[in-house]
Parts: sequence; structure tokens; C-alpha cells
Amino acid sequence: MIEDPAYTVEPWGIRETHLDLERLAQSESVFAQSNGHIGVRGTLDEGEPSALPGTYLNALWEARPLPYAEAGFGYPEAGETVVNMTNGKIIRLLVDDSPFDIRYGKLHEHERQIDFRSGILRRTALWESPTGITVRVTSERLVSFCQRAVMAIRYTVEPTAAATRVVVQSELVTNEPRPAASQDPRAAAALEAPLEAEEYRGNTSHAVLVHSTKESRLRAGAAMGHEIEGPEDASWHADAWEDLGRLTVNATPGPGDPLTITKFVAYGWSARRSVPAIRDQVGAALAEAQHTGWDELVAAQRTYLDDFWRRADVELDGDAELQQAVRFALFHALQASARGEGRAIPAKGLTGPGYDGHTFWDTEAYVLPMLCYAVPEAAAEALKWRLATIEKARDRAKELGLCGAAFPWRTISGDECGAYWPAGTAAFHINADIAQAVCRYCDINVDPDFERDTGLPLLVETARLWRSLGHHDAHGAFRIDGVTGPDEYSAVADNNVYTNLLAQKNLDAAADFAERFVEAAEGLGVDHEEIASWRDAAKAMTIPYDEDLGVHPQAENFTKHARWDFERTPADHYPLLLHYPYFDLYRKQVVKQADLVMAMMVRGDAFTAAEKARNFAYYEPLTVRDSSLSACVQAVLAAETGHLELAYDYLGEAALMDLDDLEHNSRDGLHIASLAGTWIAAVCGFGGLRDMDGTLRFSPRLPERLDRIAFRLGFRGSRIMVEVTGQGTRYSLLDGDPVRFHHFDQEVELGADDLTFGPAPPPEPPPEPVAQPRHRVPLRRRPSR
Repeated sequence: MIEDPAYTVEPWGIRETHLDLERLAQSESVFAQSNGHIGVRGTLDEGEPSALPGTYLNALWEARPLPYAEAGFGYPEAGETVVNMTNGKIIRLLVDDSPFDIRYGKLHEHERQIDFRSGILRRTALWESPTGITVRVTSERLVSFCQRAVMAIRYTVEPTAAATRVVVQSELVTNEPRPAASQDPRAAAALEAPLEAEEYRGNTSHAVLVHSTKESRLRAGAAMGHEIEGPEDASWHADAWEDLGRLTVNATPGPGDPLTITKFVAYGWSARRSVPAIRDQVGAALAEAQHTGWDELVAAQRTYLDDFWRRADVELDGDAELQQAVRFALFHALQASARGEGRAIPAKGLTGPGYDGHTFWDTEAYVLPMLCYAVPEAAAEALKWRLATIEKARDRAKELGLCGAAFPWRTISGDECGAYWPAGTAAFHINADIAQAVCRYCDINVDPDFERDTGLPLLVETARLWRSLGHHDAHGAFRIDGVTGPDEYSAVADNNVYTNLLAQKNLDAAADFAERFVEAAEGLGVDHEEIASWRDAAKAMTIPYDEDLGVHPQAENFTKHARWDFERTPADHYPLLLHYPYFDLYRKQVVKQADLVMAMMVRGDAFTAAEKARNFAYYEPLTVRDSSLSACVQAVLAAETGHLELAYDYLGEAALMDLDDLEHNSRDGLHIASLAGTWIAAVCGFGGLRDMDGTLRFSPRLPERLDRIAFRLGFRGSRIMVEVTGQGTRYSLLDGDPVRFHHFDQEVELGADDLTFGPAPPPEPPPEPVAQPRHRVPLRRRPSR
């Protein structure tokens, strides 16, 4: 957990027992709420103090220039940055003319809690004004999973001693001031007042604001309505201006006679709809929310989350802190994706502006594995969004002189926004990551319409890219040269093993789908000759191997580079990218994040057990984990190669990435891929799950510091539970038809009766000791029970 006594360890939520202004930005991310369509940071109701206010609509962005010291052909010309949308969270309070502001007066009590089972952020404060009047303020806030355009807040103020005059101002605020831009390249570009007003209205207890972005010309609206309960003397009215809508409530609440305001806020945006259409869209969503009412919204939220936890929960016995962190991770992975519906899943979700709100390969490689098993409809929507951008990807491929589709390294709309070529456009593996996600979704779920209508075109166009990007050399080997793999401290290398192995699977999968859906494939222009060329390229794919060292170089000649001088690198010089030039990193053996190790996780069928052990031992001392994407992958291979205690430490690092602010940038939003990767570390690491080629395989092993792990998986219409302890493993069929799978090397069928197996066999070969770079040893976990 965050190393602060203000936060408690509990299984189903995060509770902050006092307010620490030094951690305000981080807490705003931790307490963020989203449903994949709208997202709000966990700022205080009264709006101030705040560190990084933010309200986001998925894919609402503004264009900005991408400056280059020297332009080049094929460089992206414009960037995209997520817009801070109209803030509907603000509810200001004046107590006998004193503004409720925790920096003034006396704050006797303050507590906030986000509940993973209800999805509600609750806050209570006992505050004494500078004039000596004490009031208790409580609020509850939710972003609805069931009505995706809606946020709702219930706000109550009650004086503790005597009836007191209060004024409550509930607001919609557009173009909030932003803090100065950070020099950290992982942070967002600052946009000053990106929205311009097109319509504003206020009457009785409602207000609506419609704005558009100045450059991208996207139109967005926000509407609010209220229900007021309390003293008989309560009165109210609403007004609106270009960037402000306000409801003002005057009342005299007293002990036992509180003032309660329930606020409903609806959001929407469009690239095509008119001002009246947007106004009516958010008005209709608001009307439906008010018709449903607060109590029913709360009940529906609980029902939705109960169903999610039945499908997705991961139970850990023996480490209460890690159990909390794992559920925190799963909850935020759900929030980032649940109701995206035709939009991307950004790297920070909708919890902050980090990375400008872009989506990367993180979605397909880290977030979709969990979603495919637990929330398959969200996984399918994310891949359908990729298909919706395929024309832009085809255009990009043509611009680069290639066939097929070149999907962007980073984007919001589907256009490439990566200004740094070696770590952007050259990272072509994004295309194979998409293909890998398609294959996984189709293997795990029965969805023939998706396979034909979405999977086939994605696989075909990415296979065409690989066939044109690579070539057969004079010896017939198929090579993919000049690309960047997952490790961003190496760039523009030949035959990156991760890229080549995933491209190989991409090519074979495209051929399989084309032969299965012949008519649809012919509609895409696929013929027998093209299918044969994909098969030939896959069969002849170059996979480098260093015979002298007995390991796979992550790309050709990587193992011949000089090693980075870890002994002379100070601890405060990590991440290296902020302290050393890329040209030096590129020519040394230093790994930012798992690359060859990740290839062994996703294409484990291409390596022997002995090769995995040698490769893991070779790359562990080179991998500095300057990316939040690394620890979860290293956890999986550490577990597979017998380093169970190291895997446990890496699981802790992935799960606590944001709760412990390990990268020192959680203020900009949560690391959604690392959080989703917590599921990968737990289920694929200690559960030993592998799902290559549509067959489930389990090799479960537990570290000594954990007593038990249990998790659930949906597979082809059935649902199973896997429970692992030191005494063995039990498999249970929860719903659906019998499921066949492998437990280690034994093929079994799970039906109505549980299957139970004894302790796991020891790993082969036995693990040899491994080391990490100096200053980069993962924190040793001390289980909290």
C-alpha cells in the first residue's frame, strides 16, 4: 500500500482516514471513477484544493502540432491530446458566509473510501468554520456502469449544534485552469482553454453547456439536474454562462434536519451531431437518470459489480495487502474498459491525462487477456474499435510503402501520433499484438460472427503488412529487419524475436481464417497464392539464436553489444531515459522492459524448458524495469522457471505500481496495463495458465509466502474455478458444459465433479540463482496477514 497511515488495508476497498495534501494528486488517481466512456478524477467535491482536476470523455481530443527540429517523410504531422471536459463534480458550500475549504478553519475528521463492490466513492468530513460553526458533510459519487453517460452525486450537509444558514452551489465548469506542463515525456501536453462555447442554458434546477474543440471540431455537451430535500425554507435557482452552469440552493439546515442534494450529470460528444442534437442527447440521458433515481442507480451498480466479481475475482490468502491491491487492479481495469463500446482503452484509462490519453499496444497485450476471460464483450468492443480505424491504418501503410494496415503506435482517433520514429512507427509489433488478441478472443469465446466480420479483416491486413515488411533472403529465410520490439532501449534492430514469433502466428492465423471463411476472404481480395505466401513466410521465419551463449538474442547481434555499466549507474538515474541519451542506450545490453522474456510468455511453444531457464537467467541481470509493463511479465517467467519467491515480489510490484507510486507519476493517471498485468502475474504466473492455440494448460505453483490462490475463468461458454494451495490444486465447473484442459502434462476433462491433484512437481530443469541490475532488485514482500 501507499506508505502512509492514512490508508488502511482491507479486502474490498481503499480507505483514506485523513487528508494528506502532499499526496493529493496521487489520491485523485487512486479514487478516480470511470466506466470506459466517461471518467472523473477523485477530486474533492468543492473543487479546491486540487492537484490535477480532470473529467474525460473517451476519445474526445484536441489536435496539437508535433514540432520537429528537422522534418522527415512519413513523420506524423499532428498530435492528439485528451481534453479535460466540463467538470460536473463541483459542489461548493458556504457556511454562514465561510467557504468550506479544508485549508481553513479546523478539519476534525476526514475520510474517503472507494468500494470495489458498490463502485461508490464515499466521503465524510467534520469541519469547523473560521467563525466556529461545525458541520458534517457527506457525499457519495458514482459513475454508472449501467447508464454509461451518467455520473451521480448525493451530497448532504448537517450542522452539529444549531440551525445554520448555508448556500450550496452545484456547478458545471468548463476550461478549468491546468497546472504547468511537466518535462517528463510520459506526461501530457498542456492545452489552454481547448473548448469554445456553442450553447448554454439554465433554469430551475437544470443547466446544460455545449462546447466544441477549437481544432479537431468535436462537439460535446454536459447537462445537470438536481433533487433537493431538506429544510422547508430551502429555495434554489439555476443560471448558465458560456463556461459555467450553476445551481444555487439557500437553506437553513440544523441537527437532525440536513440538506441533501442529489446531482445527476450526463455527458455526450460527437464528431457529426449538431448543437441541438448534442443538447438533446445529454438532456435525454439526464432525464433517464433522474427517472431511474439515485437508489436504483446504486442498486444497478451493485448488481453489475457482483456479476463482475463472480467472473473475475482473484483470491489470495496469506497477504492481505496484496489481496487488496489485486482487487484494486481488477476494479480499475474494469473501469477503463467496461462501457468503451467502439472506443479505445487508453494507457491511463480515464483516470488522468498521462500519455496525452493515448492508447498503445498495452490494450491488446496486457488488458485484453483478462477481459477475454472475464468481460469478453469489452474485449470484443476494443478489437472492433481497431477495425473501425482500419482505413487509417491502410493509409498509413501506403504512406510507408507497405501493404495491408499499419496500426498506430500511439493514438486516440486512429492516426499515428508517435513523433519519435524509432520508438513509434518502427514498433511494428503493435500489429501482431492486435492479431494475437484476436486469436485469443476467438479461442476463448464462441463468436463466429466476430471471427468472420472483425477477426478476419484484422488478421488479413496485418498479415499483408508482415509479408511486405519482411523478405526472404538468399537462403530462403524470412527476415523482418529494422524494427523495434517491446524493449524501448533497443531500436531499429533486425529480427526481433518477439516481433518475429508473433508475426509468424499472425501469418498462420490469417491463413487459417481465410480458409475457414472463404467467401468473406475473397471479398477482401485474398486468393490461394496469397495464403500460400503467408504460410511460406511463417514457416521460414528467422528466429535468432546465439549458439556460443546458448540463449536467444532479443534481436540479431544484441548479445554482441557491450553491457551497460550497472555498477556505475546511480540509483537516482533511473529511469535511464531521463538521464542518458538514447544513442548510448541503443548500443548497449540494457533492457527497459521484458522483450525476449515476453516472447517466452506469449509464444512459449517456441522454446524448450531449458531454453526458457537459460534465457530468463541471461536477461534478468539486464532488465531495469523502467517501464510499468515489465514486472508482471517477469513474474510469469520467474514462476515458470522455478523462481517462485522472485515471482511473488514481481507480482507485488505490478499490483502496487500505483498504490505505492513506484514510477513517481501516478499523479498523471493509473497504469492500467500494469494493473491488468496483475491478473496475468497471478493467473498465468502462479496459476500457470497458458492458452495457446485454444487449449487451456495449467502448471500451478505457489510461493512459500502465499497460502492459497483461487481464480475464475470463462471458457467457450463454461465457467471454471481453479484453487491452488500448498497441498495441491482443485478444479471446479461452475457453469456450462464440461471443459477439457491440461494439468501439467496430463489431459483431463472437468465435469460436474471436482478434479483434485496433489502438490506440483518440481520445475525442470531445477532453477539456478538469478540476479538483477544493481539498484533494481524488486522490493522483497513481507506478507500482511
